[in-house]
Amino acid sequence: MPRNKSCRKVNWQPGVVYFKPSGIPMRDLQEEVLGWDEVEAIRLVDMEGLYQDAAAEQMGVSRQTIGRILKEARRKTAAAMVSGKALRIEFKPDEVELNASDSVEVN
Repeated sequence: MPRNKSCRKVNWQPGVVYFKPSGIPMRDLQEEVLGWDEVEAIRLVDMEGLYQDAAAEQMGVSRQTIGRILKEARRKTAAAMVSGKALRIEFKPDEVELNASDSVEVN
């Protein structure tokens, strides 16, 4: 039996939840779905320039876990770009708990 997924801290909430190729209606597109934890990992490592161990510490996961999260997030992003798919950022309220510090924890 696999271990339960560890709680992932997300300190940023996306203002936009869809990205799509220009000129193609949404109904005609397939989509790739990114979780908030995947977007947070990309934000911390690729945008903020943190090393994976520092990003993992901020998210409350191991360095190996942040590596797996990044690998999957980058795969999904590349697949959307190369295949002309929409990219949707998914928020699951039953898996997220707002902290007093306005950060978000993703289970």
